Amino acid sequence: MSASNSWWSSLVDFLSRLFNPPPPDAGVLAPLQSRVLLIVYNPVVDTASGRKLIETMGWNDPEQLVAGYIQDVRECSGNLVNYQIVQRIEPDALPVKVDGYQYQTQEYVNALRAHSGFHMPNGADYNDILAKFNVLPRVTNDEIDEVWMFGGPEFGFYESRMAGRGAFFCNSEPVPNTEECPRRFVIMGFNYERGIGEMLEDLGHRAESILQYVYRFKTGDANLFQRFCLYDQIAPGGAHMGTVHFAPNSVRDYDWGNTTPVPSYCDDWDSFPNFPGDVRIVDAREWGDGDIRLHHKWWLRHLPKVAGTTDGIANFWWKYVIDPNNVR
Repeated sequence: MSASNSWWSSLVDFLSRLFNPPPPDAGVLAPLQSRVLLIVYNPVVDTASGRKLIETMGWNDPEQLVAGYIQDVRECSGNLVNYQIVQRIEPDALPVKVDGYQYQTQEYVNALRAHSGFHMPNGADYNDILAKFNVLPRVTNDEIDEVWMFGGPEFGFYESRMAGRGAFFCNSEPVPNTEECPRRFVIMGFNYERGIGEMLEDLGHRAESILQYVYRFKTGDANLFQRFCLYDQIAPGGAHMGTVHFAPNSVRDYDWGNTTPVPSYCDDWDSFPNFPGDVRIVDAREWGDGDIRLHHKWWLRHLPKVAGTTDGIANFWWKYVIDPNNVR
């Protein structure tokens, strides 16, 4: 091609893009911003020394857990999910149980050390928590988008729970009596005894619940999330990504270190919404040799994050996982 033809071709291409821009859903995805109310239950155990619960029990620093979790989610979403902690609250008391009971802090520590004496029923009173921290009005007024709670063993928190008008199952039943809030929101229950891998597991189960709901009216090949979750044990020779608990070659829950090689179509999800049929043999080396955090990052990293829609559902699955108000 001559220099003049090359110049002319470039000009035509430039003018075409200038006057015929691509449709809105074919461009770059807008990042998601989620504003978080962070509640860290860390009451004083010993008033004389001022030692608090986390330090007394030698548990993990919530600040480091939060920072690592936010970074992992940002990375796995391709820098498209950004969390902002808008307020951090540290109550000097333990949460109230569903029957109104509330541990004294030293009483709780004694039960932990004795491995007995825990109060039943165990569940935390979510309505009391929401009322105490004025959560429903703050979500209604568009000040916050979700709530993260940090507690210890036997606090009675669910890994994730949805509230607000139209709330649905999110790895637990919705919080009752929250319909006055016109926006759905998720309350995460994290455990500072555990690590970032367990936090990502909580998010993974949240994703599973929400995406199952998104695809609830799709059957057979049209249910793409069902295809995403296929593993070899239930689809011999036809594994895709598996689930949060089951890697492509797992034979039981949490079997992320399985070294048995199996064929998987996991690479197809890098080409979504196209499915070129890229099958290859994989084993635990693919997702971290049994490491919980690495497996969950591998799984989350493959959630589709491209523009456009397929069969009426966005190809950007994170928009549903992060903001359930996008679910219809």
